[in-house]
Amino acid sequence: MFILSLSYIKPLDEVDQHLEAHRNWLKGAYQAGIVLASGPKNPRDGGVILCRLADPELVSAFIEQDPFHQAGVARYEVIEFTATLAAEGLERLLD
Repeated sequence: MFILSLSYIKPLDEVDQHLEAHRNWLKGAYQAGIVLASGPKNPRDGGVILCRLADPELVSAFIEQDPFHQAGVARYEVIEFTATLAAEGLERLLD
């Protein structure tokens, strides 16, 4: 499992120009079972995506499809982790 921590590197008005395309990309990733949760940081200087992919190469390919990446408005920190415990109802997160 991976946490993608996005940090905006352009002003919010430029980020917002790509927000609808970014959300549509996320919706497709939810439907494909790749993204488990996502949302903006508070304060809104980036966002977080929790995703399930097999390896870092697939994560890189996934990020390349993000309209935020393609527009150059966000930088990505990728954190890989293994979920070993989960709250009731979230057992699907466990590897």
